[in-house]
Amino acid sequence: MYEQSLYRVVTPIKLTTISRLNKGKKWEYGYNKEHDVVVISRTGQIGEIYEIQNLRIALPKAPPKIDKKTDRWTPEEYPRELKSITSIFDWRDYPEEFKIKWGIYIDGQFNKRENGHWFNNKNVDTYITGTHFMYLQWSKIDVGKPEFRESNRLFYIFWEACKADKRSYGMCYLKNRRSGFSFMASGETVNMATISSDSRFGILSKSGSDAKKMFTDKVVPISVNYPFFFKPVQDGMDRPKTELAYRVPASKLTRRKLDQNKTKEIISGLDTTIDWKNTGDNAYDGEKLKLLVHDESGKWERPNNILNNWRVTKTTLRLGARVIGKCMMGSTSNALDKGGENFKKLYGTSDVTKRNANGQTRSGLYSLFIPMEWNYEGFIDAHGMPVFNTPPEDCEGPHGDAIEVGVIEHWNNEADGLKGDQDALNEYYRQFPRTEEHAFRDETKNSIFNLAKIYEQIDYNEDLANSNVVTKGSFQWENGIKDSKVVFSPNPQGRFLITWTPSYNIQNRQVIKNGVRHPGNEHMGAFGCDSYDISGTTDGRGSKGALHGLTKFSMEDAPPSTFFLEYVARPQTADIFFEDVLMACVFYGMPLLCENNKPRLLYYFKRRGYRGYSMNRPDKLWNKLSVTEKEIGGIPNSSEDIKQAHASAIEMYIDSYVGLKSDGNYGTMYFNETLNDWSKFDINNRTKFDAAISSGLAVMACNKDLYRPNAPIQKRTMKVKFAKYKQEGNLSEIIK
Repeated sequence: MYEQSLYRVVTPIKLTTISRLNKGKKWEYGYNKEHDVVVISRTGQIGEIYEIQNLRIALPKAPPKIDKKTDRWTPEEYPRELKSITSIFDWRDYPEEFKIKWGIYIDGQFNKRENGHWFNNKNVDTYITGTHFMYLQWSKIDVGKPEFRESNRLFYIFWEACKADKRSYGMCYLKNRRSGFSFMASGETVNMATISSDSRFGILSKSGSDAKKMFTDKVVPISVNYPFFFKPVQDGMDRPKTELAYRVPASKLTRRKLDQNKTKEIISGLDTTIDWKNTGDNAYDGEKLKLLVHDESGKWERPNNILNNWRVTKTTLRLGARVIGKCMMGSTSNALDKGGENFKKLYGTSDVTKRNANGQTRSGLYSLFIPMEWNYEGFIDAHGMPVFNTPPEDCEGPHGDAIEVGVIEHWNNEADGLKGDQDALNEYYRQFPRTEEHAFRDETKNSIFNLAKIYEQIDYNEDLANSNVVTKGSFQWENGIKDSKVVFSPNPQGRFLITWTPSYNIQNRQVIKNGVRHPGNEHMGAFGCDSYDISGTTDGRGSKGALHGLTKFSMEDAPPSTFFLEYVARPQTADIFFEDVLMACVFYGMPLLCENNKPRLLYYFKRRGYRGYSMNRPDKLWNKLSVTEKEIGGIPNSSEDIKQAHASAIEMYIDSYVGLKSDGNYGTMYFNETLNDWSKFDINNRTKFDAAISSGLAVMACNKDLYRPNAPIQKRTMKVKFAKYKQEGNLSEIIK
């Protein structure tokens, strides 16, 4: 059975502390630095704390009683008596008895808009934010009323946290097609605009026509269909094409003032506008925005660049260091060279776990990814929950339609039907991703390697995700005694991923030559390593160290031509990394080929007495090596010939051992991080591909004979003297 959750309930704050502060209603809306949570409650009290994509969010405390008349979300009927009222001006003319009668209802709607709403969903007390309530209750979309979906509930909770957190510029949402983002963003635009004065709201999309369509087909209809008590009087056309302007302040149309006839207040106006711009790097440059909606930001194609635009529009959301506006950005991703690469960079720099000294992410945004199985039309039940698995009995959708197949089975069937066309399959993955890697799948023509085979292997590995093929763990010296025996221990926090260990009798096999340790299993395989020299970097984003182990074909009990170890990490100090590498080499008894432009690792090996484990560059004879190369081994990375040989080594391995092979079996390369690194590898910019560098060196190490130069044959002139004789007379006489 497939199980997944987009959030988990955490308890980072003592319950006694929560209770004490709840009693005094001391919890303030916004980021709470002391407890590192974002409070989205406006009541002064908090309840459960959700962690959504590593962001901790404190929800309001549930009320003591929640209506149990229904067991699912059901929109409230708009009272017939109020439907005929189109504006506050009409409302003024009604008698006081009428206003008093409906004042409680209107007051309740304002309260839900401000504080959110609780309802019973399948006997679970369920909270939705005020923005989500406005979307469900009062927004008109292409199918009428929106459906309640659990995925949207968590989306809105995350968005509310982005609004509440003074450190955040908004969200960067990685989504699937038909997730409803455009309508949700349009609903939020209208919701915020109708309670904001002297503000501007902007819309951008992958093209100007798309932005215009979102404005005219989504934003304007939602605004038009708002009830009179939420809707300011607008200036100009009822259904404008370029700008929606509110001139009567919703802030004046409060529940306290709906029964007051204050013409002067009504005339004063909001002076708030919603508009759209043509797509371009400098769109909205110099403006001040309360909300910027960035739709389809992963599809900005050249010459437009979402990264350049964000650098510009980010300034429209701040005054100095103070964030005064928010961005709601959401998109599926194009192929990497069609805008996807820039969006991927923006998404990657929005990780809430990676903040600068000011507490902000590099982009300023907070990233959110919701897998397609949570938000796929036709596979959401009547309670808004995704139907992951094929139900054993009848399951009903929101409109009474039967759901007979689970979304996972449906998705797999679709993917299986496209496996003969890798580019079509990748497009399907990008549109309906189950992982972030799916969302950023590239076209096969954009890689120097066989991307089709790489993705075949990745897909196969993902199907094995819950098997025990890969084990995470750590290496240690036995009993903590260095230079003794190395042992491997499974450990969920370990830095090593392994798929095979040698039998006990050949572990730690070692040969001593002239007092120097040499690996005893060199015939079985070798390691490749991409090292680093400096423990820390000023920006904290230094490249990682990488180590890969690869077997050769041998008569030993080992899987042939298989990557059996992956290590991609950056421990606190470089020495920890060096020791990790050394222990792996000792445990497997295999040598190491490492680039010598960062020589600290190689000097570490020599100093510890393990120079014999460090391979010399295979493309040169011993007498042609430099003094340093003779001392510590290794291979340079500056030579163009070496770069080409390295890339060719990876290419050779992929073609032979990755993906679906001619015998109908899949390769045994189970490390997806390395596979993804291969898929993106740029031979002209190798520095950021740690796993690719390391794994390629492992292939070269195992095939070192391919790179060995032919030793020149020394031709020596040999002078052979033959004795000459005179053949005169009866006796031969030697000629001197």
